[in-house]
Amino acid sequence: MKIPSLVDMLKAGVHFGHQVSRWHPKMAPYIFTNRSGIHVIDLEKTQEKLEETLAAVKKMAVDGKTILFVTTKPQAREIVKKAALACDSPYLVGRWVGGLLTNFPEIKKSIKKYVSLKEQQASGELERYTKKEQLRIAKQLEKMELTLGGLSKITKIPDVIFVSAMQREKTAVTEANRTGVEIVGICDTNANPIKADFIIPANDDAVNSITMMVDLVSDAVKAGKAMAEKNTPKEMPAKKV
Repeated sequence: MKIPSLVDMLKAGVHFGHQVSRWHPKMAPYIFTNRSGIHVIDLEKTQEKLEETLAAVKKMAVDGKTILFVTTKPQAREIVKKAALACDSPYLVGRWVGGLLTNFPEIKKSIKKYVSLKEQQASGELERYTKKEQLRIAKQLEKMELTLGGLSKITKIPDVIFVSAMQREKTAVTEANRTGVEIVGICDTNANPIKADFIIPANDDAVNSITMMVDLVSDAVKAGKAMAEKNTPKEMPAKKV
């Protein structure tokens, strides 16, 4: 993957951190300076971490690991969903589903129920119910879509979560740390980078910055999956007797 230039990252606002009063001391190595009370991220360090993190994500995809894309930030939801779909990865872009990592068997039941109802809806099976029941099920499906729509292909606990804002997704990070699920996270100056396995120091609020970083991770997943597919031995056609 081509790492963005310093100029490209400056244009995307990747360097803008938070107010000095809101910083996390563990982010000190990734801060260049502060201007008018706002921390400025060291973009050379961002480049270094991008090299390391994207290589790790690509390797995860080569190894067949399931990487769950996560955000609950309103301005990041469509960006993260689009990026996850582009690399055929699961995603969660609404409210965090409590217990997704710490109590996956129970969440799996909800996912199975959602998938079953979607299949019944698509096949027309729901038409056998009364109008009132159909309306109730439709509302239930609409609600489930927001939280479970991006998880429908998950059959086991994800191996990795990619978090587009470490500070925002505290519950997801806590569950991942508790269960040993690896974390790849975008860390703004107010986040604790030690809670992630691989980090990208970057602005996690600006749409252009989020898009740049999330798309890079998506591209790394795609590249890893393509490599894995290329290296998979193809079955030899059976010989005719």
